[in-house]
Amino acid sequence: MKTSPPSSSIEDYVKVIYSFTEWQDKPITSTQLAQRLGVANSSVSEMVRKLKDQGLVDHKPYSAVTLTGDGVRLALSMVRRHRLIETFLVQELGYRWDEVHDEAELLEHAVSDTFIERMAAKLGNPVRDPHGDPIPAADGSVLMPPAHRMSELDDGHTGRITRISDENPELLRYLAAEQIDLDAEVEVRGRKPFGGPLVVRIGGRGGAREVDLADEVAAALWVHSDAAHAGCSMAGR
Repeated sequence: MKTSPPSSSIEDYVKVIYSFTEWQDKPITSTQLAQRLGVANSSVSEMVRKLKDQGLVDHKPYSAVTLTGDGVRLALSMVRRHRLIETFLVQELGYRWDEVHDEAELLEHAVSDTFIERMAAKLGNPVRDPHGDPIPAADGSVLMPPAHRMSELDDGHTGRITRISDENPELLRYLAAEQIDLDAEVEVRGRKPFGGPLVVRIGGRGGAREVDLADEVAAALWVHSDAAHAGCSMAGR
């Protein structure tokens, strides 16, 4: 008997669980899952039980929620859909990078696999979305760049901005207004006294300028070090 496809709610849950752990090792808790999805804790508890019954997550009471192999595969397919749609909206339809998330949330559940693969081909099979997040390949492999949060870097560290968190659309609009974008050259100059902002030099020779970045902004920027090697490919994590 043919099994029915997962519901949009299940797809959203596994995608959020994956995205939370994509750039860090710490797993997500039920409370954090509720906050990210904007639902009640009781709703999360019920859905996590359902996900566990379907073999998509591992979870014990009062512990974090982690994806199984099947859960990761489903999450990667949804992440691929979401990020390809975001890329298409920016490159082909002229959306701003702060506008695409909600649109992609709606469209990712509605389009077919054929549509997604033809979109990928049309875009030239991109490996990252407009915010620098890696786009999983059709086979589930992911090219993760070796990058670190700007807020965690030592003074004098140089590199390029390789990822910008898309959690806060207002922050994206602020960065656009300040002309801080992907692939910009950066050098961490140090903090101003008494818990002041992080001072960062942006841009290369001839166009470099110093900017003060609040903690929330610095934590949303990820830097690929000049000394780092190329990212490694991972299948299914």
